[in-house]
Amino acid sequence: MSTGLRERKKEATRRSLHDAAVRLALEHGVENVTVEAIADAAFVSRRTFSNYFASKEQALFHRDRTQVASLVAHVRARPDDEPPVRALLHAAERMRAESAERDRDAGRDGETGRGGDTERGGGTRRAVDGKQYQELRQHPALLRELAATYTAIERDLASALEPRLPAGPDAALHARMLSASFLALLRVCGQEALENPDRDPLDLLRQAMELTSQGTS
Repeated sequence: MSTGLRERKKEATRRSLHDAAVRLALEHGVENVTVEAIADAAFVSRRTFSNYFASKEQALFHRDRTQVASLVAHVRARPDDEPPVRALLHAAERMRAESAERDRDAGRDGETGRGGDTERGGGTRRAVDGKQYQELRQHPALLRELAATYTAIERDLASALEPRLPAGPDAALHARMLSASFLALLRVCGQEALENPDRDPLDLLRQAMELTSQGTS
């Protein structure tokens, strides 16, 4: 099996486990979901679950980590002399396109009955409503994991932004502030797009960044 195919199969398994975890949490409540139940719903063994996630909370936040890992990778891939804000916008465009493609692939897998890992038979994946997922992320039982996830994400993005900023003793702090601000804008614009489906998230992001710039000038 080629490396590319192997990695796609692994990501399909992660996505299947994530989707199962979210569905079960929505149906039964976060506190009532177990790792064993997630593994059963995704048609894999408990051991397979442990190969991909350390806890049910990690499985629930897989979508967040995947999307922002894509953002960080695209920021790093932008030309070295590109200003950080422009690099962030271009990276967000690519992240959005990849997320839409993953959602289309997941929909096709659900229609054809393909799961990620089929140890116990062919699994199916049903699309999880974005608004429901956003509400689930705010559950009190998940706030600690949410904070830890976004602290790590913020640091990763800051490390990608720092080389684009003027060198100096405050460069690291500047990068953390820019990273935190941009992630907050992504969250706000994503929520706005869910509440107003006719609004394009990228257009909202551009507008929000312009408003933020005006407010600090």
